Amino acid sequence: MWLSRQRGTGTRRREAAQVGSVTLEGDPAAAVLDGERRDLPVFGPGGYIWRPQVGDQVLVVKSGSDGEQPCIAGVRTGEDWSLAPGEVGLFSNGGSIILHNSGVISMSGAVFINGKAVLVEE
Repeated sequence: MWLSRQRGTGTRRREAAQVGSVTLEGDPAAAVLDGERRDLPVFGPGGYIWRPQVGDQVLVVKSGSDGEQPCIAGVRTGEDWSLAPGEVGLFSNGGSIILHNSGVISMSGAVFINGKAVLVEE
């Protein structure tokens, strides 16, 4: 009798964060978690703008007193990056910048400064 009463009175525990898959890109975006969630705002570090793409695995954080305000807080990075601890990589589908611990900056893709292409001699 006591066990049956305890089952019915408990509140269901909700996770504070989940990994989902983006179904609608942009900001706001949509992602599938336990069902599809739409109009999810996208957050990133200050000074950094990012928009998730369809199929990206994203971290959805649930805020508010009852987790009623979910938002996208990050994307899972690919495993093909071989960064050492402390190194930083910025990438998109067309280019990348890697800040190495040695002080070297590696870049791929075309480089423009103030609208003018920078030519690199090889």
